[in-house]
Amino acid sequence: MPIQRRQFLAGTAALLGSAPLHSAVGQTTDAYADLVVLDGRITTMDPNRPEATALAARDGKFIKIGDEADVTPLIGPFTQVVRANKKRIIPGLIDSHTHSIRGGVNYNLEVRWDHADSLEEALHLLRIQAERTPEGQFIRVAGGFSEFQFKEKRLPTVAELDSVAPNHPVLIHYLYKMTLLNSRAISYFGYDKEGHPTYPGGVIEKDANGDPTGRLISAPSGLLMYKTLSQAPKLSIRDQINSSMQYMDELNSMGITSVSDAGGGGMEFPDADPYQVINHMHREGLLTTRIGYHTFPQVKGREFEDYQDWTDRFTPGEGDDMLRLIGAGENLSWASYDFEIFGEERPDIDRNAEEIQHKIMTLLGEKGWAFRQHITYDETGDRLLKVYEDVKRGAGLVDGWFVDHVETFSERNLERIAELGGGVALQNRLQFQAEDFVKTYGMEKLKKTPNFRFIMDLGIPMGGGTDATRVTSYNPWYSIQWMATGLSRGGMRMYDDDNLLTREEALRVWTVGSSWFTGDSGKKGAITEGQLADFAILDRDYFAVTDAEIARITSALTAVGGRVVYAKDEFATHDLSHVPPVSPNWSPVVTFGDSRDAK
Repeated sequence: MPIQRRQFLAGTAALLGSAPLHSAVGQTTDAYADLVVLDGRITTMDPNRPEATALAARDGKFIKIGDEADVTPLIGPFTQVVRANKKRIIPGLIDSHTHSIRGGVNYNLEVRWDHADSLEEALHLLRIQAERTPEGQFIRVAGGFSEFQFKEKRLPTVAELDSVAPNHPVLIHYLYKMTLLNSRAISYFGYDKEGHPTYPGGVIEKDANGDPTGRLISAPSGLLMYKTLSQAPKLSIRDQINSSMQYMDELNSMGITSVSDAGGGGMEFPDADPYQVINHMHREGLLTTRIGYHTFPQVKGREFEDYQDWTDRFTPGEGDDMLRLIGAGENLSWASYDFEIFGEERPDIDRNAEEIQHKIMTLLGEKGWAFRQHITYDETGDRLLKVYEDVKRGAGLVDGWFVDHVETFSERNLERIAELGGGVALQNRLQFQAEDFVKTYGMEKLKKTPNFRFIMDLGIPMGGGTDATRVTSYNPWYSIQWMATGLSRGGMRMYDDDNLLTREEALRVWTVGSSWFTGDSGKKGAITEGQLADFAILDRDYFAVTDAEIARITSALTAVGGRVVYAKDEFATHDLSHVPPVSPNWSPVVTFGDSRDAK
């Protein structure tokens, strides 16, 4: 049986591999590397040297890229030496749009269906978890899957959820589309009683007798879904810290070394628990994934006042390379927010969205704040980009601003972003609901949704991401697979060859490309001298595996700043970090493991 990370903790690691150890006589320790990797197949993303076989890092940065002869003189008595055994090495992956701060504090609570191939398997996971979850706690699946990935091509019924977990409330959060509740969960939230809470833009579905069916439907707002989820039990602060450590280790296990965090619902900046947890972890040196984060107003009608307060109290760029405030968004105003439920007709933004948006963007321009903004549909872009153009002529758009999503944007609106000097962050949300999109808009429309090739040809900054965890999976390889192959989670070929990226282009978008979205172009994203020493040794060769296998790639060793933060199998002895046991002990992560335990 191969050695897995959890079978190997600090104290048993060997500092040195089998590379020759050079004499320290006549040289100071400062002249040596902290980490050397030999015998690899390195994809550097550096156009001046695309391939290499060895690298060396010191003080958190790459100091030498080349071959064994170039780096062996840098091996000293305390250098950690890794022989990569000809495995593929890539720059650390950078998710340009995710919700990792919020996702981290909830990770230990959630059953993940990301990799389940059938509804039968998914329900079995719930049944097993119900057997070990204490009374009063929920069984929950909070996103990351598609009904089309199941061979049955459907979601579970309330009766099925009751059957597998008769004694626990069950909540299944599905995209922005709906939340499914079993009978106990319906009662827990009081949706079977008169006078229960309601939320604008959402429907608590009821049958002919007026009884709730267990389906909470976005119509089109996800507020009902998010408010319901927020009322389920939470972890203690100590367990939220543990959960965040487990989640970052999971991200590291797939080669992720940096994320651009887009805030999210239930995340009141700066006082909400998730922000308190992540700042505590930063102070204690517990972060193993770099985080650049944006603020996100929570209350409709209060956005301008929130940004007035935040721009007075905080300055973009505060922090360091492990945790840094970037700017505003992804929500600038709720009036402008167009939820993506591709199986339904497109929602309109509010009539006064432009007026509200102009006021907020002018403030941000005057205060020197860059921003990101969620925009899904071309029609929304038609309206809001006029505001961007007007603000640019007035207060100005601060360098580093960008638009998230842009799935149905026309070539003209993409050109407007380019003319305005913005970037585009793309996530694989459509990969999880391509079949719904076709029913609503047709296959021809899907083929250019989003228009990868046109965006790349424009030459504007372009980043890859997931929009995890409540919408899609946090697995970056699903997103990379989507860009390079056009495969939906249900196995549909979404695009013709003329709208696919090459594998090298898709990887570049997820590394060099995504570095721009936290203001780190030239600082990370490539394996080149002077950049931050973030990289991953993959368990299989990305450039050699089949299209289907791309989604099964994991990291065998991940380093952040030249420090090994994750390793397994033949590299397990190089992992000197200690991730504590999962807490609480009934967590689904204990029950099922995760990508860190993948064979």
